[in-house]
Amino acid sequence: MGITVHDTIPRQFLASVEAYHRSDAFRHKVDGVYRDVSHGEVYARVSALACALKNLGIGQRDRVALLSENRLEWAVADLAILSCGAVNVPIYATLPANQIEYMLRDSEARAVFVSNAGQLAKITSIRGRLPELRHVIVFDADTPENNTLSLESLISDGRKLAATADFRAMVMATQPSEWASIIYTSGTTGDPKGAILSHGNFMSNVRESLRVFHLDTRDVCLSFLPLSHVFERMAGFYTMMTAGVVIAYAESIESVPENLREVSPTVVCSVPRVYEKMYTRIVDTVAKSSPLRRALFWWGIGVGKKYMAAGDNPGGWLRLQHRIAHALVFKKLHARVGGRLRFFISGGAPLSREIAEFFNGAGIRIMEGYGLTETSPVVALNTFDNFRLGTVGKPLPGVEVKIADDGEVLVSGDNVMVGYFKKPKETEEAMSGGWFHTGDIGHLDADGYLVITDRKKDLIATAGGKKVAPQPIEARLKKDPLIAEAILVGDRRPFIVTLIVPNFEKLKAWASSNGIATGDAATLVEAPATREVFQKIIDGVNADLAQHERIKGFTILPAELTIDNGHLTPTLKVRRRIVEKAYARQIDDIYSPGTSARAAS
Repeated sequence: MGITVHDTIPRQFLASVEAYHRSDAFRHKVDGVYRDVSHGEVYARVSALACALKNLGIGQRDRVALLSENRLEWAVADLAILSCGAVNVPIYATLPANQIEYMLRDSEARAVFVSNAGQLAKITSIRGRLPELRHVIVFDADTPENNTLSLESLISDGRKLAATADFRAMVMATQPSEWASIIYTSGTTGDPKGAILSHGNFMSNVRESLRVFHLDTRDVCLSFLPLSHVFERMAGFYTMMTAGVVIAYAESIESVPENLREVSPTVVCSVPRVYEKMYTRIVDTVAKSSPLRRALFWWGIGVGKKYMAAGDNPGGWLRLQHRIAHALVFKKLHARVGGRLRFFISGGAPLSREIAEFFNGAGIRIMEGYGLTETSPVVALNTFDNFRLGTVGKPLPGVEVKIADDGEVLVSGDNVMVGYFKKPKETEEAMSGGWFHTGDIGHLDADGYLVITDRKKDLIATAGGKKVAPQPIEARLKKDPLIAEAILVGDRRPFIVTLIVPNFEKLKAWASSNGIATGDAATLVEAPATREVFQKIIDGVNADLAQHERIKGFTILPAELTIDNGHLTPTLKVRRRIVEKAYARQIDDIYSPGTSARAAS
């Protein structure tokens, strides 16, 4: 492949600086204009910051948290943390203070980087309960606060230290087996678990990814997924850095359509929710056009799908139609994504076949893959050489996949995590028999492509790639005496909704005391006053949840769940899939635009 992949992240950073020495290694917006940042400039900042952290007493295996939106400073801080031998604990910027507190306490973080005043306020509100947390470092210079350090002042101090320190020796001291990161995953029944990933875990995934994908210095990557997400970090940062690809940072997820046109990337990593939004915007625009344009557009999409299905032998007539469709239809779609895109990579959640066929048929290739935080993350991936719709591709070289007797997907390889931080029992369960147990159900087809069909665990993966543990949220809802059962729904959907089973005895008593006719159950649950009281309960629970966890719609079921109707197990556990199937129409109604079942966000 022509690219040397090193065995630790800092060593790879040094090698990339020396091999490529680009003047445009990174790009970010400054005063509304994209500015190039050179390898040399980033190296100077990383080496200075690493020396400054060392001077603060941060060293081997010390945990340093990183609470920030996606931006260049995130990358600089990450490389500095790892260069001085410490461990990065990335935290989603959208999380509320109480969840951040748990991660900082559990990881025993000694320092935390925060991006701005909003993130600093979260840390300030919990800092008094975190005795291990000694340093708070703020990216934005206009965010003064007592007992904090500014990133720029720390780098300034570090430059003096770097003049005499041997940064290269510092980098070389860290071995591949050393921890690089503790990434917290949502637990299905309790607190999040911290997956420990080593330098070797990450770099093995980079190495094998570059065996199946050709990337080089002509490529440009637009980065907009949070770098706290292991997918963006490995694929959109470490892999691109290793291959000498320009990394440009989007201003925000909302600005992605504009930034695509400004940056004109050749490769983009994303989650299905972004493709769904793009698809919706395109279809909505087409729907408003003339009948002739609408007919032409859908003719072109139809041709594209046939062309994809034909594989290597589309035939002369279909080739001609495809060229015409590109000139009249697809060219405009390509312009929307910058005009130079070679491919998207999709991960983090399942990609619907409809979306995949639409874009791939239009010549905008989406390579869907599969992985988990615990596998650093990529397990399998579609490529130009091995591509099959409806699958997540073939396992990467060096990654072994087998299917257990119960259909669970098991994984082995250098990419599999060290274990869960301070959770030996959970680690032993996840790694039993020498294989990592993914919790997903699937199979390998006759040609070795992996197909994921279901989830063994209850963890919800939204269309945006965010993981939501339903049971803790359901437990909070059920604390209210009016709620007997709550079932969160949202797998492969744009947001979380819930089915509520009332405690009918208490609900009727409440209705009676408030002058509301109780009538039959169906009438009672549809009463506006009933919906209002359950909305207030949901609003109260939502207040302490992260944005992606919040319940944005609900329906009240008119009957209890029982063993007899198959909705409960003999041990009174909810049969989630059976309940969701039984109430599929009501769930679809919640997601329908304008429905009265939609809750406030």
